[in-house]
Amino acid sequence: MIITRTPLRISLGGGGTDLPSYYRDAGGGFLVAAAIDRHVYIAVNRNFDDDLMLKYSSIERVDDPALVNHPLLREALLVAGVPRAVEISSMADVPAGTGLGSSGSFTVGVLRALFSYRRHTISPRDLADLACEIEMGRLGAPVGKQDPYIAAIGGVTAFSFRPDGEVDVHPVAMTDDVRNRLEDNLLLFYTGVRRSAAAELSEQGAGTASAGDTRSNLDAVRELGRASMAVLEKGDLTGFARLMTEQWRRKMERSPSPVHRTVDDWICRGVDAGAEGGKLVGAGGGGFLLFYAEAKEELRSKMRELGLEEVRFGFHYDGTSTLVS
Repeated sequence: MIITRTPLRISLGGGGTDLPSYYRDAGGGFLVAAAIDRHVYIAVNRNFDDDLMLKYSSIERVDDPALVNHPLLREALLVAGVPRAVEISSMADVPAGTGLGSSGSFTVGVLRALFSYRRHTISPRDLADLACEIEMGRLGAPVGKQDPYIAAIGGVTAFSFRPDGEVDVHPVAMTDDVRNRLEDNLLLFYTGVRRSAAAELSEQGAGTASAGDTRSNLDAVRELGRASMAVLEKGDLTGFARLMTEQWRRKMERSPSPVHRTVDDWICRGVDAGAEGGKLVGAGGGGFLLFYAEAKEELRSKMRELGLEEVRFGFHYDGTSTLVS
């Protein structure tokens, strides 16, 4: 049996500039993300009945990968060259559709498990590229490259997305003290709202904002991503927190939906309760709120009052890994 563990992620700056619709025409994108110790687990085992048994939120049993209903599993089986005689099961620490990059982590984890099952060695970057090819190329999903890359590589990492689609990886250089303070003072709260990032991004593309307005907004977000990396490397965590809130304002400008107006109220209440800054994580219309707060108890009390559950986390530095082989 093969078991892989792949981290989920939080976006720290520049989210949205990893979309091909942006970076191809805008001279590139840039963002900062962090892998966290909440994971997607994939188990692959030999199926002696010689067919494919797939267990996720549903159960499928088919004779050919091309007949698999789950699009990510179908394409991963085809890409990895596994035609039959396997059983695949998946579990995750948080629900899908909550803004932590679960589809990218799922795809990277499945690919890692299938290549390990076949005893093929594959690098983290190649895993990320294959996962992007599946989601964006083969399936045509309107998603970005951030999720597969941070899931495969891990750590607190910045990514430059070139117009030709190539990706440059930049580990964020922080002192141990700054890294520990950042990890200790970032707080994550579940809103209870689940929504597909692809659906949210599709709606943004069909929204009322003009193409020029969206481009200008994302240009500013890209600069906020670069500024976020700069202040983290300087150790200015209060400045980083303020940039989080500014990024949230830019997201609101792009998508002032009723759900986002509710989220905005929650973020304002969190800042009033002592957080230095806050934002919504991910492209979906709900999911998790991320705050930076050095004085935490009043913030936690306010979020409990609003019915939002805290999810404790730390950073994860290994990227996707094979636990059992």
